[in-house]
Amino acid sequence: MHSKPEDRPAGSALPAHLVDVLAEYRRHLSSERGRSDHTVRAYLGDVAGLFERLVADHGRAVSVESIDLPALRRWLAGQASAGASRSTLARRAAAARTFTAWALRTGLLPTDPGVRLSGPRPHRKLPSVLRPDQAAALMRAAAVGAEQGDPVALRDHALVEVLYATGVRVSELCGLDLDDIDHDRSLLRVLGKGGKERSVPFGEPAGAAITVWLEHGRPALVRAASPKAVFLGARGGRLDPRSARRIVHDAASAVPGAADVGPHGLRHSAATHLLEGGADLRSVQELLGHATLATTQLYTHVTTERLRAIHDRTHPRA
Repeated sequence: MHSKPEDRPAGSALPAHLVDVLAEYRRHLSSERGRSDHTVRAYLGDVAGLFERLVADHGRAVSVESIDLPALRRWLAGQASAGASRSTLARRAAAARTFTAWALRTGLLPTDPGVRLSGPRPHRKLPSVLRPDQAAALMRAAAVGAEQGDPVALRDHALVEVLYATGVRVSELCGLDLDDIDHDRSLLRVLGKGGKERSVPFGEPAGAAITVWLEHGRPALVRAASPKAVFLGARGGRLDPRSARRIVHDAASAVPGAADVGPHGLRHSAATHLLEGGADLRSVQELLGHATLATTQLYTHVTTERLRAIHDRTHPRA
């Protein structure tokens, strides 16, 4: 039985020596860098595309040492000509730089051409966020759904409360285990990007929803083989991010006029509402687990745009 193209590993049609390099790079990203499966697949796909361009230019005997700055630029130019977006080109340039830095450290390259590679800056779009009243309405809708005590509804209520209360990523939420909850101090221990651990506080509504779910909902879904995950799927396994996204989208659809947000939208909303309430950027950066303050500063643009919209709508001389 032949596998579909999308089922084959990245670079499987490449010469064996380049496939071996990709396999070693995969181990580096997964084991040493602690990257998520999604990130690893994206990086490997981009590097495999670079290798394919090298093979097309130089033949199957080509080696990693053939990667120089002109080769990297030709690869990106080909992607641009094929219609790749600015954000895609920026991501691929970043993936190439990460690979060439690793190749230098491991002796596959004598110098690092990636340090001189620049890609287009992606357009930074303002994220869709809920107004505070819409976020409150979403939480109420989830709470009403949980009033009958259905285990899945109890889980869904706790899930949206935790996402909005903490601003954690959906992957971080799904990765929570029971001993990651400090009920006495109302804290979650979260394992973020790159394996970095942080503590995130949550408020009374989220704490109450978690308690009800753990005491009355989770026991109905748990199975003998269930993991120690906080959030379980209907069959007793760890809840996956795709299911969590569906849960949030469904909950948002119950709020008239609200944007169609997923878990990332609740994360954006939490950050925006914190800043509008007077929180400082450094605290929000630590809460969200951002590596740089520049990422957190995006939310100041959101609040500025919202203030501008309010001014235009309400000021008599706007």
